Amino acid sequence: MKKLLIILFAFAGFASVQAQNTAEISFEEEVFDFGELPEGPKVETEFKFTNTGKEPLVISNAKGSCGCTVPQWPKDPVMPGAEGVIKVVYNTARRPGAFTKTVTLTSNAATATKVLKIRGTVIKETEEETMPVKKPLLMAPNN
Repeated sequence: MKKLLIILFAFAGFASVQAQNTAEISFEEEVFDFGELPEGPKVETEFKFTNTGKEPLVISNAKGSCGCTVPQWPKDPVMPGAEGVIKVVYNTARRPGAFTKTVTLTSNAATATKVLKIRGTVIKETEEETMPVKKPLLMAPNN
């Protein structure tokens, strides 16, 4: 029984040393609010981060919650103490109303999955109202 406890404590100590010697991603902010946007254009923002860990940070994937949210991320390792940027582009075309979208990052950081959020409200493009113009009929008897 004592041997089992010694092995468990040794493993726990090794695991805590491993956790301290990993990459760690720290963002300045994890949610960005665009506020009100006109319908139509693509808009973008950047999420700045720092590798606050002791190992190089490798972001293996970044996935938007839908096709209208497209992330770009550094493909090369981010060294300890170095900074990086996750760029997110949102397409407002044909998407009026409030939105909240996510970008899920997968990396070798101690917290392997991180979720970033963008939100805002797309204001529907107003259509110009015009009065119909009455055109005379060519074959009408009273022209």
